[in-house]
Amino acid sequence: MSKIAIVTGASSGIGEATAERLAQAGYTVYGTSRRGGSTGHRAFTMLPLDVTSDASVEALVDEVLKKHGRIDLLVNNAGFGVAPAGAEESSIEQARAIFETNFFGLIRMTCAVVPHMRAQGSGRIINISSVLGFLPAPYMALYAATKHAVEGYSESLDHELRTRGIRVSLIEPAYTNTQFDANALEADAKLDEYHAARMNAIMQVKRGIESGDKPEVVAEVVLKAASAPKPKIRYTAGKTAGQLQLLRRFAPAAMLDAAIRKEMRLDVRA
Repeated sequence: MSKIAIVTGASSGIGEATAERLAQAGYTVYGTSRRGGSTGHRAFTMLPLDVTSDASVEALVDEVLKKHGRIDLLVNNAGFGVAPAGAEESSIEQARAIFETNFFGLIRMTCAVVPHMRAQGSGRIINISSVLGFLPAPYMALYAATKHAVEGYSESLDHELRTRGIRVSLIEPAYTNTQFDANALEADAKLDEYHAARMNAIMQVKRGIESGDKPEVVAEVVLKAASAPKPKIRYTAGKTAGQLQLLRRFAPAAMLDAAIRKEMRLDVRA
């Protein structure tokens, strides 16, 4: 019997590449997006899902369970960002919106599948994080905050579920060549004081995404985590992500801070 997998945010980018790779590896895969979409040429089935809706999440999980009676793997990938901007350039409403999808949506999906994984005595949950989950990111404060939250939640959850036969892993990519920047929300409370720095940050991110890893690089790491007999809590995806993780662990904090400011062309006033 093939294992049953759900991949959220699978209409494009990392989610689509992950769903395809899992299907190639023999999983029966259900990809999701807000609008669902046709399966078309894909090797997996697309279903509609709004991770911000309890009813939508419940309906999706029920549908998969009715067809197969089990869920072996959940990949929480659905999410979005705010285009680079100062932390104070987003309203509280916008901050709530990004957390509702990137963090609370992940919790909704996790809480919906965990009871069934506990009952079957096995399961894997893989959460797509980012290097911004462990590294400071000027002009990406809200997105980085959601990923820091995902990291803390995932580590705690893995400790809780190991005795139930369930493991939780984080995947931490750096820049990935997707439509992430095109789909990001514009900050809704822009200030003239940040205009020059904001535009510079936008160009830096654009260049990083254009030269970033292909989504398939991340998908391969997801498969590795899903199939590992003893999975790790964290997996970086791509050479740059691995280098950044090593710098975060071993480089002096002041050196790393200076490198980030130099990369983002931030003037030093304090």
